[in-house]
Amino acid sequence: MLQTRVDSGLDGVIVADTVMSEVDGEAGRLIVRGQAVEDLVRTRGFEGVAALLWDGFAEGGGDEQAVRQGLAQARVRAFAEVPKLLTATRGLNPVEGLRVGLGMLADSEPMPHHYLVCGALPVFLAALLRAAEAKSALAPDPTLTTAQDLLRMIRGKRADEVFEKGLDTYLATVTDHGFNASTFTARVVASTRAGLISSVLAALCALKGPLHGGAPGPVLDMFDEIGTPERAEAWLDDAFAKGTRLMGFGHRVYKKRDPRADVLKNTVATLPQTAGRLAFAVEVERSAIASLRRHKPKQRLDTNVEYYTALLLEALEVPRSAFTALFAVGRAAGWCAHVFEQEKGGRLIRPQSTYVGPRPR
Repeated sequence: MLQTRVDSGLDGVIVADTVMSEVDGEAGRLIVRGQAVEDLVRTRGFEGVAALLWDGFAEGGGDEQAVRQGLAQARVRAFAEVPKLLTATRGLNPVEGLRVGLGMLADSEPMPHHYLVCGALPVFLAALLRAAEAKSALAPDPTLTTAQDLLRMIRGKRADEVFEKGLDTYLATVTDHGFNASTFTARVVASTRAGLISSVLAALCALKGPLHGGAPGPVLDMFDEIGTPERAEAWLDDAFAKGTRLMGFGHRVYKKRDPRADVLKNTVATLPQTAGRLAFAVEVERSAIASLRRHKPKQRLDTNVEYYTALLLEALEVPRSAFTALFAVGRAAGWCAHVFEQEKGGRLIRPQSTYVGPRPR
């Protein structure tokens, strides 16, 4: 059998064909089902992007209204599991809580599993966040969109339209992003025919790792350390001098600007400047770019999607401990799409390794 040695991180290795998305890091472009992400989210919300991703693969695909209704019904169905969820998740963080919640969903559930999973995650997350504040969980409102209902279930009342739109844009923007670690994990598990719920649960576990899903929170930690706009320049100069990694800047894949960062930057710009630390963040960004030019004049290091995600979610009053879990609410639609695609035409994923251990004498 022909064996090809590859980089241990699988960088540059093509493992499958997909119609879901293309990440072009050299061009700074993200295409989702044939559309540039910045154009896509301008015309579609979360349900619309989910319908596009599922088109040709699952119930509701191509029909935004059907997806909205399916997810609304799934939220109502999932709420019945909340008492059991809260009993089983005392002391756990939001991602750990979602992990328990997905594990409670039965493969025998008659509701289409992509609706069930994508409807359950926002219900479970809102219930977990309210329980952490000793508040009762709120039942979902099936007349609302996912973003509208999630903010309402977290806050206890409807949010202003600009905030609901901001969350909707965020969820739509993060639905899919190529064969990242969690998506590839979902496809590996799906290739065994373990089913959609198990595949999404595995993807969530991969997302839990700080190298994949933990970047937005540390952006706010950086803001905390800087403290005030007046301290930004000196703090950043010191960070560059020490070789400290700047949170919210640069990306492993994108050599040019991450297009999702532009989408979320524009979304943040629509929010009231009194929300969160938006004005402060603008000053930090300006100081960081200036400091970079002084210390590394030949290197380009743009603000990335995590920078604006942190700003947006803080302005939406989402606790930073829940950032990764909220990301999962949006990305789950993409995970489901990749599971469908893998099940439709993919083989069992079974790579090989090179043994470098001792040999028997």
